[in-house]
Amino acid sequence: MVNGEVVFDAPWQGRVFGMAKSLADAGLYTWDEFRACLIAEVARWEAQSQGEYPYYELFLGALEEVLAQKGAVEPAQLIARFEAFQSRPHGHDH
Repeated sequence: MVNGEVVFDAPWQGRVFGMAKSLADAGLYTWDEFRACLIAEVARWEAQSQGEYPYYELFLGALEEVLAQKGAVEPAQLIARFEAFQSRPHGHDH
């Protein structure tokens, strides 16, 4: 945070933050449930201590986990969707 506002290094970080907050506000899960998943993601990363701290990648992993726990998304579908987006040509932004 800078001056009390959340700061993002890339557009996708703001989008994932917005999705997580909106879904919690909509009642799909509580913010505490999300936070518990984030704490678990950070703990797993710290146990492996791998280089630079990838906060928003861990944040995304926590969102994926809480959505899977709530049955909102099937992990296999999420992986397939990720692979489809990853295969798009560079510069394709939607």
